[in-house]
Amino acid sequence: MMFDNTCKLIAELYSPDFATWLLGEPITLTVLSPTGVTWEPMRNDGVILLQSNEVVLHIEFRTKPDENLPFEMAYYYVRIYERFPDKQIHQVVIYLEKTTSEQVYNTTFSTKKLHHKFEIIRLWEQSTDIFLKSIGLLPFAVLSATVNKVKTLQQVAATIDTLPQKQAQSHISAATAILASLVLEEEVIERLLRKDVMRESIIYQSFEAERRNKKAREIALNLLAEGMAVDAISRLTGSPPEAVQQLQQQQTNE
Repeated sequence: MMFDNTCKLIAELYSPDFATWLLGEPITLTVLSPTGVTWEPMRNDGVILLQSNEVVLHIEFRTKPDENLPFEMAYYYVRIYERFPDKQIHQVVIYLEKTTSEQVYNTTFSTKKLHHKFEIIRLWEQSTDIFLKSIGLLPFAVLSATVNKVKTLQQVAATIDTLPQKQAQSHISAATAILASLVLEEEVIERLLRKDVMRESIIYQSFEAERRNKKAREIALNLLAEGMAVDAISRLTGSPPEAVQQLQQQQTNE
């Protein structure tokens, strides 16, 4: 989820770059809150909706294949159409991590009376040049069809250093580091990207908070399995007692 949400934040910050890439024209897009559409009971992490007067661009970022995805895309389309029947709706699923699963080639949801298609982009098949031309797409370059990921990360780092705005340097550096961790060792990433710059980004801060929460959850689950009391686990991990109790309930139900 942390990778999906990193992409989501970048798409929000640099929507014209995504419009140029995915729609073929530099349309100015604004964020459409998923709460403005009937999403339940679907998840919305990694889901970003961008809109102009004529278009709604629905992007899904995924690290892993999911057999339920075609149904979800059809569901989302109907919900978006329900609110914006006069707008063009473009749906794109972007897979971040290379896989041999055939599921990442499935672009259709079909029943006897319904046939729905959407677009899929597998980053590992995309030309690296696409992502080196736009600031907002730089973080994806290392996940593209590059034969030398370290060299590509060096190119991205050099481009980041030339960005005139410190905030842009911070955001792009943070997103690049997070996504690069899918394919490169942390030591390599830290050697090429400046950690002092990325620390200022809300993207990096969100990632670190999520990573800490995930680690605390893992520790809490281990301690629950050993029979430690909820209050003691809460003090050790910094997790609210209610959160630990919820984990305890989940363990009981499994």
